[in-house]
Amino acid sequence: MFKKILIANRGEITIRVIRACKELGVPTVAVFSEADRAALHVRAADEAYCIGPAPSRESYLRYDRILEVAARCGADAIHPGYGFLSENVAFAEACAAQGITFIGPNPRAIRVMGNKTTSRVAVYEMGVPLVPGMRENLVSEEQALEWADRIGFPIMMKAAAGGGGKGLRQILRREDVVAAYRAAKSESLASFGDDAVYMERYIENPRHIEIQVLGDKHGNIIYCPERECSIQRRHQKVIEEAPSTLVDPEMRRAMGEAAIRAAKAVDYDSAGTVEFIVSGRSREFFFLEMNTRLQVEHPITEMITGIDLCKEMIRSAAGYVLPFRQEDIPCHGHALECRIYAEDPDNRFLPTPGRISGLRVPGGPWVRDESGMYEGLDVPIHYDPMLSKLVVWGSTRERMITRMERALSEYAVKGIKTTIPFHARMLKNERFLAGDIDTNFIDQEFQPQDEARVKPHEDIALVAAAIGAYRRDKAKALGRVGGESGPAGDASAWKASGRVKRDPGF
Repeated sequence: MFKKILIANRGEITIRVIRACKELGVPTVAVFSEADRAALHVRAADEAYCIGPAPSRESYLRYDRILEVAARCGADAIHPGYGFLSENVAFAEACAAQGITFIGPNPRAIRVMGNKTTSRVAVYEMGVPLVPGMRENLVSEEQALEWADRIGFPIMMKAAAGGGGKGLRQILRREDVVAAYRAAKSESLASFGDDAVYMERYIENPRHIEIQVLGDKHGNIIYCPERECSIQRRHQKVIEEAPSTLVDPEMRRAMGEAAIRAAKAVDYDSAGTVEFIVSGRSREFFFLEMNTRLQVEHPITEMITGIDLCKEMIRSAAGYVLPFRQEDIPCHGHALECRIYAEDPDNRFLPTPGRISGLRVPGGPWVRDESGMYEGLDVPIHYDPMLSKLVVWGSTRERMITRMERALSEYAVKGIKTTIPFHARMLKNERFLAGDIDTNFIDQEFQPQDEARVKPHEDIALVAAAIGAYRRDKAKALGRVGGESGPAGDASAWKASGRVKRDPGF
């Protein structure tokens, strides 16, 4: 096992890795930007070092500084978490050049799977189903029109180096092809420094279902039961559950075996995820991409399998053999994850940085909160606004949802707005309860104008209540309410109104 592990990240994933390291008996090192000097991960690690100013390009993306820290403190391995440098092949190679183990897959796997075009070619040769479309990049507007006619509408234009919805365009008509081609190339270049794009057929009623794989350096690879990540907003996952309501045991086996073939295409030797787009109508599944890192949503797989994926990822990097075979992987019960963001759901999900003035975290049986929060923390504007991941388990899907509703009702974050109320509304949606979802679910069920329509009415009601309370107070003071003045020391109706509005959790 390693002597000391540096975690090149921040927030809740760093806390998650530190916990795994502590259980393995390995000391940990945190790095932090000037904006994160008081962050929880800095306090949780055995050692911590500042690596630069708040902007990530000057701190968390500066792998030269991270490697300097690793050399200075004697770390012999680096865990990249997710985001930042987790899928940066140059960083993985620089670690190897310095004699430090990169806790992730081999550089070739990162390079091939990090590009949508090369990954599609690699998995196609292994017999993994692909969405009908191109396996190379577009080179001209004329070729875009030619391929559009060949594929048929609707079409998706995608950035080859893309992710998170960047460089992504849906095309419904031939006259929109050229404009989409130009826009996707421009956005891809701005986001990834690479303007390569390609086209494929748009899958109707698409569901996003993914398979967790785990490999070691001895050629062993296993898959876990699927995670469904179809509840998305702006192509970012919001709620994930495992297993999917769409998948039966036969489909699970077929998707798992396809995921193994995709992983074997690049001799995969770590924790990773093969993502599929699935037709909600025909249940056909097609390769979407492979993420060569630990996923944000990995805890729900841990909840239904009992496997500590983070710990096994570290053990694999250290050269240990996977301690289980495919037939040993269970699928027990149901798990659900809600991503809690510092965003205002009633104001178009705008980020809400600021100080957390109060915090109450849910607990109880089969409730897990993965968080980097504490009371008094200043949430910075510089990074992803995700504050925590609330995860629950239930023996049935119904019990799982009921437990999440209970946990959300206990969760209180004071001082800033969060997406907790949005999740509570989501869990009451009849389509969600029936498992009738796809990647368009939020756009179809939660239109921004719905929120805007409700909010003004609430504001009007509050103003009316305040005016009424003021008039009653004034009437009491003048002794005109029922011909009597109120008892001395009574709280006014205005104060009583304010108390009712306070969160009962505090």
